[in-house]
Amino acid sequence: MKPSPLTYHRPRSIDEACQILADVAHEGKVLAGGQSLIPLLSMRLAAPAHLVDIGSIPRLDAVSSSRELGVTFDALTTHSVLEADRGAAQVQPLIGRGLRLVAHPTIRNRGTTVGSIVHADPSAEMPAVLALLGGSVSVRSVRGVREIRSTDLFAGPLETTLEADEIATSVTVPAAEPGVGTAIDEIARRHGDYALVGVAAQVRVEGGAVAEARMTYVSAGELGEVVDYTDVLRGASATDDRDPLWRNLSEFARERIDTEPDIHATARYRSQLVAALTARVGFAAAQDAVLDGAAVHASAGGR
Repeated sequence: MKPSPLTYHRPRSIDEACQILADVAHEGKVLAGGQSLIPLLSMRLAAPAHLVDIGSIPRLDAVSSSRELGVTFDALTTHSVLEADRGAAQVQPLIGRGLRLVAHPTIRNRGTTVGSIVHADPSAEMPAVLALLGGSVSVRSVRGVREIRSTDLFAGPLETTLEADEIATSVTVPAAEPGVGTAIDEIARRHGDYALVGVAAQVRVEGGAVAEARMTYVSAGELGEVVDYTDVLRGASATDDRDPLWRNLSEFARERIDTEPDIHATARYRSQLVAALTARVGFAAAQDAVLDGAAVHASAGGR
């Protein structure tokens, strides 16, 4: 199929793009990388009267990183560029870890991370990463600029709290904290396919034991929900996955996280994946925290 008839706009500035969206009201869609929107247009699952292509707007593809301010990436920053950015990898490693799971290289070369986040697909990795890290999205319209926290961004599957005339111009996530490890993994039928289930974890370790644990899910649970497992995992060994608390976590997650069936997997199978991945990814994040602490200790001892 082909997209339904529409008016194509190619603004040369963000102000021009905002004005177009203000003029067309709810009949416009913003196009950046297009890896999610173009298939929807082709299948006529989306049929906007106006398409606003921001791909030619200059200076909208920057990445900046610092320990104080975290990582900020603009609307036209592609997955592949952000994944390869050394500053972002050092300041917040979970960004690159999540991006390596996104689709295939061809899609990562064109798709934008900001676009993936505000597309709000429950089967996408980067909305889960943003929610877990507690980042924010900067949006712009003719009315001005505002920041939307990750806790306020997702309204439901494929829905966000952006207004019809707003454009997401950048995303900011905080820097990794000392003693806090992260990990992400997923199960898919083939590498690059949408995950049957994915888990992202953030674990704080103190004295070799878990002090705090939080996780988000891909293709399971509520979009953007951060699940706090601290009460279940507090005191668990960060170096021995035979600790009974890790086994308890698997069963707790199975009961805690809702799963839905589709043509790719039954709800029961997804629930089994939730149980297995929650413990596996949680322990990997705990180990990451231990390795980070060891690196900091070695660095301090070498000065």
